[in-house]
Amino acid sequence: MMNREILRLAIPNIIANISVPMLGIVDTALVGHMESVYYIGALSVGTMVFNFLYFGLGFLSMGTSGLTAQAWGAQNQSEVGLVFWRALTVALSMSLLLILLQVPLGWIGFHFVDATPEVLVHARSYFQIRIWAAPATLSLMVIQGWFIGIQNARTPMILTVVVNVFNIVGNLVFVYGFGMNSDGVAYGTLCAQYLGLLIAFRILTTMASPLHQSVNWQHVLLLSALRRYFSINLDLFLRTLNLIVVFAFFTLASSWQGSLILAANSILMQPWAFISFAFDGFAYAAQSLVGRFIGAKDLNSLKRCIRYLFVWCVGLSLVFTTFYLFTGEWILAGFTDKEEVVLEALKYWPWVAYGAFLSSFAYIWDGIYIGATATRSIRNAMLICAVLFFSSYWILIDELGNHGLWAAITVLMIARGLILTLMAPTKIFQRL
Repeated sequence: MMNREILRLAIPNIIANISVPMLGIVDTALVGHMESVYYIGALSVGTMVFNFLYFGLGFLSMGTSGLTAQAWGAQNQSEVGLVFWRALTVALSMSLLLILLQVPLGWIGFHFVDATPEVLVHARSYFQIRIWAAPATLSLMVIQGWFIGIQNARTPMILTVVVNVFNIVGNLVFVYGFGMNSDGVAYGTLCAQYLGLLIAFRILTTMASPLHQSVNWQHVLLLSALRRYFSINLDLFLRTLNLIVVFAFFTLASSWQGSLILAANSILMQPWAFISFAFDGFAYAAQSLVGRFIGAKDLNSLKRCIRYLFVWCVGLSLVFTTFYLFTGEWILAGFTDKEEVVLEALKYWPWVAYGAFLSSFAYIWDGIYIGATATRSIRNAMLICAVLFFSSYWILIDELGNHGLWAAITVLMIARGLILTLMAPTKIFQRL
């Protein structure tokens, strides 16, 4: 029964995650066939800025799912509705702030980019169009997090896939139908986000939910509840910011070793990142179920859920590791036809293959802690792990070169899993 519950929540999230990179592939292919190569750079730079913005604001989804799941487990339908409206109010306020601050945000985002004037002109244009999608994008984060909190993974999957399909179709229409350049991709994204939001609200109005009750805005804007919501989200933001800094430094440190190492590490990061798509599905299931069992004060179900999650974690990670060990050269050759890059990447392939197992525990524990709203713990753990990463890098880089960089990122992932495991008895199980 518990296995069925986990898979019911995990599989739709895995499918939704897989649809996301497909959009990037289509967008890149579209601009890659335009008359000038700087459109590719413009899309890459513009997308990078939004990735930083929206990845950093991912707490809107994670924080909402944990609080909603706990209210759902406690069968507090009134609080389930209040969490939604509270989170949506914050999301809309933050999106308005992004639009108002788009000029300084754009300046900061593009100031440190070493690109040609043509690339920067089109990247800024892309940014200035797509920033107007912020209200829809942030609202969808909240809505998807809320659905996960009420144990519904199917609707977020449908929303994600539909938005991405709309996005692809819209991009094709604006680029080929209206003859636009990278701006057409921005308009396609803008329209898709608002269409997705309309569909989301249509689903919300037709389903039986506590949202149909009249909204008591005094309770929505209750200071103590807002303080807790912001506290959780600040912890998640700082945890995510640490991750962004670490992986940005990984790219920077790769570039310091020359263009061949940079190319090899960039390719190696793709199968490394793909692992997260599968484990994030189980992490979302963890958020939903752990929050529900903590809300219901059901310690036995909580322990059983965590035990089953790690059985899936170990099994899936061993499948990935075994598959990667036997298919490394074939996978790398699919990314590039440059033999020197493939040969260089193969030197470091074991870090990716064994990393599938070694990093898996960190993903699952993240979901567990978010569901338990023990966000201060994952913030502190990530701060410690970031220090360990940079310390390992400075100690190992001179002796081991690029192996030292990969060793440092592996140390970070192992430490995340280990620290969160050691903290669990007091930070998770004693919350009941």
